Amino acid sequence: MNTPAPTTSALDEETARAELYGLLAALYYAPPDATLLAGLRVAVTQAPAAGGFLEAPWHELVAAARQWSDQAIHDEHQALFGGVGKPEVYLYGSHHLAGFLNEKPLAALRGDLAALGLSRDDAMPETEDHIACLFEVMRYLIAGDEVAVANLTQQQRFFSTHLQPWVMGLCDALQQHPRARFYAAVAGFTRAFMGVELQGFDMMA
Repeated sequence: MNTPAPTTSALDEETARAELYGLLAALYYAPPDATLLAGLRVAVTQAPAAGGFLEAPWHELVAAARQWSDQAIHDEHQALFGGVGKPEVYLYGSHHLAGFLNEKPLAALRGDLAALGLSRDDAMPETEDHIACLFEVMRYLIAGDEVAVANLTQQQRFFSTHLQPWVMGLCDALQQHPRARFYAAVAGFTRAFMGVELQGFDMMA
């Protein structure tokens, strides 16, 4: 049986998925720079991908970017995720899954990344189970050129193993944190986007 070529709308949807993973990775990895925030503030406040479910949380994220200054957002990122010692909110899967950093979930993740032909850049200070790193892997599995790796089966497997078990807990922690303002909106959009992804992967089962 011949496989039909992807339609333009399907290609656009995949591009949007990859871009959203990339955006969230950037927002979580470090305090967003002025260029990223400027782009977010002028974004259209309509659903960035097919389906209206993302429209309201996207609108809230853009509104939060417009409400808070670059410096306020920088300071919030540092207050929640940075500093010396224990952060207010952990962005690492091992902490959420095992209660400690650098535990078995990280070892399992490294094995799966190696099987995909992926490895951590030595220049990157964060471990592979940082939420931003996981989102970057998902972006690659959607937009990468290596069809044997970048495909829906690999996306579903990686998502269900390394994101689904803990990402909603991270969103809960952020949305409930009294110091989270901009990042409460980031978490709200993350929750909605992860819900859309989970629904899509469930349809594959």
